[in-house]
Amino acid sequence: MITSVLVANRGEIARRVFRTCRELGIGTVAVFSDADASTPFVGEADVAVRLPGSSPADTYLRGDLVIAAALRAGADAIHPGYGFLSENAQFARDVVAAGLTWIGPAPDTIDAMGSKIHAKELMAAAGVPVLSVDAATATADAGKKWNGPLLVKASAGGGGRGMRVVTDRARLDDELAAAGAEALSSFGDATVFVEPYLPTARHIEVQVMADTHGGCWIVGDRDCSIQRRHQKVVEEAPAPAVSDAVRAVLHDAARAAVAATRYVGAGTVEFLVADAHLDSGSVHFLEMNTRLQVEHPVTEAVFGVDLVALQIAVAEGSRLGAEPAGPRGHAIEVRLYAEDPADAWQPQTGTIRVLDVPSLPGVRVDSGVEAGSVVGIHYDAMLAKIVAHGENRRQAIRRLAGALRGTRIHGVLTNLDFLRSILDDEEFGAARLHTALLDERLDDWTRPRLNGSAVRRLVLAAALAEASAASTGARVLSRIPTAYRNVPSQPRTRSYVHGGDEVTVSYSAGPVQHDLDDVTVVSAAPHRVVLDVAGVTEAYDVVRGPGWVDVDGPHGSADLVPVPRFVDPAETVAAGSLLAPMPASVVSVAVTDGQQVSKGDVVVVLEAMKMQHTIAAPTDGTVTGLSVTAGAQVESGAVLAVIEGEV
Repeated sequence: MITSVLVANRGEIARRVFRTCRELGIGTVAVFSDADASTPFVGEADVAVRLPGSSPADTYLRGDLVIAAALRAGADAIHPGYGFLSENAQFARDVVAAGLTWIGPAPDTIDAMGSKIHAKELMAAAGVPVLSVDAATATADAGKKWNGPLLVKASAGGGGRGMRVVTDRARLDDELAAAGAEALSSFGDATVFVEPYLPTARHIEVQVMADTHGGCWIVGDRDCSIQRRHQKVVEEAPAPAVSDAVRAVLHDAARAAVAATRYVGAGTVEFLVADAHLDSGSVHFLEMNTRLQVEHPVTEAVFGVDLVALQIAVAEGSRLGAEPAGPRGHAIEVRLYAEDPADAWQPQTGTIRVLDVPSLPGVRVDSGVEAGSVVGIHYDAMLAKIVAHGENRRQAIRRLAGALRGTRIHGVLTNLDFLRSILDDEEFGAARLHTALLDERLDDWTRPRLNGSAVRRLVLAAALAEASAASTGARVLSRIPTAYRNVPSQPRTRSYVHGGDEVTVSYSAGPVQHDLDDVTVVSAAPHRVVLDVAGVTEAYDVVRGPGWVDVDGPHGSADLVPVPRFVDPAETVAAGSLLAPMPASVVSVAVTDGQQVSKGDVVVVLEAMKMQHTIAAPTDGTVTGLSVTAGAQVESGAVLAVIEGEV
């Protein structure tokens, strides 16, 4: 019997495992980096052990420190979560060698599936359909038998790192080198391979659970086709618009994969599927993930199971028994990220001032953060998973859309509006899904959801609330048309930055002067402003702090930055300055002061949240004011260098 579990992970998945352990009466142990010292998961564990440092390489990837922490804290089992060491076979061996229970598949199974190349060979031998694949020593000649685009993939790891789509064969060697370098940095293994790229296929996966007595459950399937940079954004169960014939092939192939690997525990067999809605659709094995998946809550919702509890039971040697009935209804999950979809998915950092997802029937929220949490540069940018379960897909979409519509988050830029746009999309609603859909619809899904008038009303509410707070005993008269002025004095103006744009409104001592003639001020107080818009009452909640104003209205929210009325000239930056787009560490500096560069030349490479970002010269010119070196930490907006253009 397991009595205490250490979770060798952080954030959302650590909290998720702790929740099940508490329900089972099992003790919990957290390990935490210095950057995570004040995060929610640390406080929720019964005991916690510090791992000195902040980078993953110094902390969560140090298996020796994690095992030592488990022994020191009296844990008798380790749950790896996902990511970090979850698919590291040597770590699993070391856990067992230390006398601890490993909550996961056997180390030899992890090894077998850890190499995507070897996994494909093993699956092909077991009769599982696979895509053709060229060896890890792929060169520019690789894939000549395939006339379409190619996909370069890292043999180890996942999450879209070490992956490149190649449409121009002349670039294959360069992309192989780039993918290998990223794979080496992320997974410690530069091995890559090449396979045909099927841009309009669907990404469908099958959840499996197997015990040590030969029992195997096929716990349904999930669609994960909505992806950005090969990283899943939306997942749902069961996979919609799949023919019975294709679903049978998927489930049979997953069962064959379990048998071929003598799998034990929770795992996921992933496939690319072409024409999934037709009986003649084709299924191709992608990989087998030897761990719990991020998207496991949708399976739990439709099958009524707790996959973490099952993992623990299997690790204790229990039999699974009869497969659960189901699926019942439909569930959809979206991943809330601190990132800017409209700016090449740049990760965002900052302190979360508000995170509030409404509590609605059928809605589940798994989050690693809360109000006051700091989103830094060291770890993945995912903030939360929001899941909705309904009697059918239509109801699940409607419930999830309602939850996102009512979600308030301030302090960091997120993909919340992007997720709302996906759920509103006709193609998504009709389940016409494929892995290239996000790229095809990117312009539509990243288009601002608030029009100019809605933004101006948010800004107007901020200005009125600020004016109300500043006026002792003053009040804004109610039901006065906005064009009315009761004194001849010049109205005041107030400017705020929203989404990079400066928006200005003007107002007088009572009624507000602006270009929205159909708006009437009903009331204004320091934290709440009510407007009448062409006969429709709209209420806005306003919260202010040093250098920020958060406004929530009926059509959306805004993080506003007040524009100072007087700007210090010393705070301006020189023309041609290259600024850090986010807090990051400097991976490399490719130039020196005084060097001549051409437009597009690499100047600095940054790393934040496990992704690399290249800062290139915007024009031909000379490098001056180079202020960073490799290994340095920079803040958002820091001047990295200046490119003086040629005269």
